[in-house]
Amino acid sequence: MRIGLVTEGGYPYVSGDAGLWCERLVRGLERHEFDLYALSRSRQQEDEGWVPLPPQVSRVRTASPWAAEDDGAVYGRRARRRFAECYGELASALVAASGGDLREPGTAAATGGAGIEADRFSSGLYGLAELARDEGGLADALRSEAAVRALERACRASGAPRAAREARVPDLLAVAAHLRQALSPLSLDWYEDDGLGATDLCHAAAGGTAALSGLLARHFTGVPLLVTEYGVQLRAHYLATGADGTAPAVRALLAAFHGSLAAEVYQRAAVVTHGNAHARRWQERCGADRAKLRTVHPGMDAAPFAEAGESPEAADPDTLVWVGRVGPAKDLVSLLHAFAEVRKQEPKARLRIVSAGTGSDGAAYLGHCRALAAQLFPDEAEGPHTVGHNPVSFEEIGGPEVPTLADAYASGAVVVLSSVVEGFPLGLVEAMLCGRATVSTDVGAVVEVVGGTGVVVPPRNPRALAEVCVNLLRDPERRARLGAAARARALELFTIEQNIAAFHGIYLEVVSHCPVQRVVLDETGEPLPFAAPAEAHVPGRWTRAVDHVAARSRPSWATGSPTGCAAPTTTTEASR
Repeated sequence: MRIGLVTEGGYPYVSGDAGLWCERLVRGLERHEFDLYALSRSRQQEDEGWVPLPPQVSRVRTASPWAAEDDGAVYGRRARRRFAECYGELASALVAASGGDLREPGTAAATGGAGIEADRFSSGLYGLAELARDEGGLADALRSEAAVRALERACRASGAPRAAREARVPDLLAVAAHLRQALSPLSLDWYEDDGLGATDLCHAAAGGTAALSGLLARHFTGVPLLVTEYGVQLRAHYLATGADGTAPAVRALLAAFHGSLAAEVYQRAAVVTHGNAHARRWQERCGADRAKLRTVHPGMDAAPFAEAGESPEAADPDTLVWVGRVGPAKDLVSLLHAFAEVRKQEPKARLRIVSAGTGSDGAAYLGHCRALAAQLFPDEAEGPHTVGHNPVSFEEIGGPEVPTLADAYASGAVVVLSSVVEGFPLGLVEAMLCGRATVSTDVGAVVEVVGGTGVVVPPRNPRALAEVCVNLLRDPERRARLGAAARARALELFTIEQNIAAFHGIYLEVVSHCPVQRVVLDETGEPLPFAAPAEAHVPGRWTRAVDHVAARSRPSWATGSPTGCAAPTTTTEASR
């Protein structure tokens, strides 16, 4: 099977999102052939290069939508009129959808409206894609005055929602700039028969821009689309625009665009996968058909945690451990107050806070937590002739005390998660693989992950957290039972092997239900009957690609000379 894997800001780049699971997937399915189509996030990411690629990666093509330059497309009068009509239709659909409640994903702002408004959005979107294909690009048109004027006309039209009517010129310019980058995949030449059209399946490793590329491949070539969302992009957009002070009009229009795009992706995709029930609920409320949804849990490498998991007796029976990236969402303040209650009942108890990194505001938050710990727990000495110590220690992964993650989890009898916001708690899975009893707050996918193998308490409730921790510290037999059950559950549900097997099964399901009907041409340009027999999907010398369509011109920001794909590079196309 030949799979076109589309990523945004991730694999095959050294840094980025979702790179690890994509690499494990490609390496795990060694009997299949992969074409990689990667959208980079920044110049720095491109300069860092790629990870080493396995032999089953036959081609890599990259593009830099953040640096879109002049594509050289010169529009005539008819093309300009066609752009104004398509962009205007897209803008009108976004304005109509912007009147919904942004707090409810199921409203018009999140789903792109119902019926005619959704049709107008898809009509405008595919109209622009076809224009870009016919004229050789769309970048210049998207940053033209005509685009801003089309947005302004839609916002000032009779019946437009109040949020759109209040948009000022700076707001319109901000929306146009965002749409220019979000729609940059329309100008790519990936959707021909020698590109994604040559694959049996297009797998978008995320929603948003990556899924848009898959949508266009489906529209132009009929290749079935599989979309994987381990983090729902629409939810991430809501959180980002709600916290950065974006103007209400801009926030409403961009929410309408991302919601409309998500609804279109969910409608056209053959299968949509998610990593947990929390993401599934978002997908359903944003218009995804339940029959298309599949749960594929993220896969973890269990090997580094095997020794700790097989030696639970090595843990310090009086120690609680917290491991993760430090930030306000982790609510270490509540954890410290809870530990103060624990110390009142268990004076020998210790708390180890092990940092695996800090976020943008993590350093300041960590300093605040250190100060709070010093205030709550002054250095204590067991006797008049001994040195005092603080029962709370702040450490980092890679230090002398905790050189690895497994060492951090193995050092404690109970692993604590105190977050107020959480997606899929990978740290919790790591603790389970180590065979440790866990106490977690009921956020995100925590309950789904631990099942009945851990204790869950309400978030921001130090008293409840302290009570459970004390009970577990006093009951070693219960800790052992929970730890063993947690390890068994993690090995069954959250390993790399189950993740690869699940995607392999989905690939076969999609291809069997949505086979690509290709017309292969002979040397004279006539259709060649029976050119793609059933055995064409079986690896062998008879599966060589047939190039029968010339590639069209491509924008300057997605061009480059072919190079070998085994060595890290930042050029935009590589062929083996």
